[in-house]
Amino acid sequence: MDSEVLPVPGGNSRELRIRSCFPSLFQDEQTHCSILLGPLMGAGWGPELGSALIRQARAECWCQWSLRGGLETLPHSLNTHLTSRGVSVLQGQSVCGFSLQAEGCWKVSRGDSSLEADHIISVIPAPVLSKLLPAEAAPLAYALNTITAVSVAVMNLQYQGSHLPVQGFGHLVPFSEDPVILEIVYDSVAFPEQDGSPLPGAVFSQVLFQQEAEKAAATHLGLNEPPSHCLVHLHQNSIPQYTFSHWQKLESATQFLAAQNLPLTLAGTSYEGLAAACVLGTEPNSWSLAPTSSCPWWQEFSHP
Repeated sequence: MDSEVLPVPGGNSRELRIRSCFPSLFQDEQTHCSILLGPLMGAGWGPELGSALIRQARAECWCQWSLRGGLETLPHSLNTHLTSRGVSVLQGQSVCGFSLQAEGCWKVSRGDSSLEADHIISVIPAPVLSKLLPAEAAPLAYALNTITAVSVAVMNLQYQGSHLPVQGFGHLVPFSEDPVILEIVYDSVAFPEQDGSPLPGAVFSQVLFQQEAEKAAATHLGLNEPPSHCLVHLHQNSIPQYTFSHWQKLESATQFLAAQNLPLTLAGTSYEGLAAACVLGTEPNSWSLAPTSSCPWWQEFSHP
């Protein structure tokens, strides 16, 4: 089962908690006494959203989608949209800490300067946020600091003129078969206009990364020729681990925020979902599509 579980959380499957990692399965078991009956008796897609694109995706059963120019087009477009409407977006600004003012607002320290905020929505990793909170929020900081994370490497390999021996989204690799690779995604199948193929990961130098990547591509897909391009991305402490006590940490944090009436909202992947769909889904009016690859025009492997 580890190959079914690990590609998203990336850590030790024996330390993960189903209540936190798969809340819908937990709720199905609690409500219907079965994780099989739950989806059959559930509410389906949920509320209808006012987007023609989402309705098209559901009707055509999209499994992948991307944007021309890559998925980074989305944050760039959001930035343009906001700034054109008078919103100030500060980039590359280091935050040193938060302190509560007598009138109930926050003072955000930024080294030699500061700014005031009525409310803070934090999407940074929980341990990072814990180090910015004031002394009055020590119980909250302690709970957030115990939410650990693992590092994951993503390798992108591109092969000119190669044809994959299989079709589909990709495949998962059991730990017993290969302890290095978690999964391989075939982006060239979803986006055939791109002349490319797969990718893996490792945790040492770029040379070792590429060696592991090419080995996996040859073993799993028969791609023995050297790739025309190779990209290496090591994401340090990037995937939070929802271990056995994770739900209790969230409960403790929620109770503290409510009791102290702090103008702080906890968002991001450290709390109630690792994928973009889970994070967006915590907002009542959010959309329900999420990207399936950080590098849409390539293939990818990842490993802890």
